[in-house]
Amino acid sequence: MTIYVVKRGDSLWSISRQFGVPVNAIIEANGIADLPFLVVGQALAIPRESTVYTVRPGDSLWSIANQFGTTAARLAEYNGISNPALIYPGMQIRIPSEDKMYGDMEINAYAEQEAGAQAAQDVAEVAPYLTYASPFSYQVNPDGTLNSINDEPIIEAARNNGVAPLMIVTNFRNGNFDTQLAHEILTNENIQQTLIDNIITTMKNKGYYGLNIDFERVDPNDRELYNNFLRKITPQLHSNNFVVSTALAPKTTDVTTGAWHGAHDYKAHGEIVDFVIIMTYEWGWSGGPPMAVAPINEVRKVLDYAVSVIPRDKIMMGAPLYGYDWSLPYTPGGEWARRISPDEAVRLAGSVGAEIQYDEEAQSPHFNYTDSSGVGHEVWFEDARSAEAKNRLAASMGLKGISYWVLGEPFVQNWTVLDNMFNIVKRL
Repeated sequence: MTIYVVKRGDSLWSISRQFGVPVNAIIEANGIADLPFLVVGQALAIPRESTVYTVRPGDSLWSIANQFGTTAARLAEYNGISNPALIYPGMQIRIPSEDKMYGDMEINAYAEQEAGAQAAQDVAEVAPYLTYASPFSYQVNPDGTLNSINDEPIIEAARNNGVAPLMIVTNFRNGNFDTQLAHEILTNENIQQTLIDNIITTMKNKGYYGLNIDFERVDPNDRELYNNFLRKITPQLHSNNFVVSTALAPKTTDVTTGAWHGAHDYKAHGEIVDFVIIMTYEWGWSGGPPMAVAPINEVRKVLDYAVSVIPRDKIMMGAPLYGYDWSLPYTPGGEWARRISPDEAVRLAGSVGAEIQYDEEAQSPHFNYTDSSGVGHEVWFEDARSAEAKNRLAASMGLKGISYWVLGEPFVQNWTVLDNMFNIVKRL
């Protein structure tokens, strides 16, 4: 796979000729069938020159696909074949090439269960690239019970496509992570056991593979209480054949203060649970100033600390499937940025005539524009370049995997890049 940055005067036809790759293959790899024109500065994932197979008597598109470890649908799309049944001896079929040069990688993606059938469809569409799918989220109550959620469609879609579902449990209440709620649970052994029993029952009934505990904004004074809760729940889940993981706020030292990360004891979590998901995103966030959501220079600092206290094969790096569109000038406490998908960001840049820039330090694309009301905007998002950079970082550090927040934000390039770089580990 090659990543090509669109220049003024480029067309899909000229890029196709330059790389010897069919136009349809470029469109498929980048999800740009509905893009009316290319955008200067836009990154395109270019599949490697394909293998050419000459159809023999008795061949079908399905048998050829099986021979080369792909699917008939993919071959049909790649070759522009409208009727897969109509192939004939002597016909030449291009077989897409895959690099897979970075070895094995486990991949998780969160899905917002409120989306129901759409969330299930999102999981099914990217299932070949997922190890785990995680419906967000079960909210704990002060008495140890759990709020019910509509997770069945996501679980079904995951299991039907060989993806292991992870149950997500949060201290979320009234639209926020609740410090007091976490405290009430962590200070009461009886409530903890009730919670554990309810988690195990739910996991068995729903068909979950494992658990992810996402307690955020825990009081730093409750840090050891949180560790003790993990020590209590983990062996009980292991005895029921479930894996256990936690979500950790990003930090670069073992600071024990701070609302978001003070209670997250990296070393203890690395010792107790099976793996951790480090939420290495939201430097650029909706209420903050415009900047990259996951600048790789900052992500690297967090991971450098993480691998010093947690085994590398227990760490999943967080990565965003979204960007933000900020109105300018930015004012603290003012209008919040609008979340935008990477695919939408490219279309927006094209519609307003903006050229996409790329910040080499952050390894992130961005652009500015003025809307019809005369308001300036600054957009930061992800593309094939930024995805590849994060993937390389995870691979170079020998991490367990990558965890994406959140499905439902179209970013076709991400899965193309991921698929070309790694063998995706499957647990089912």
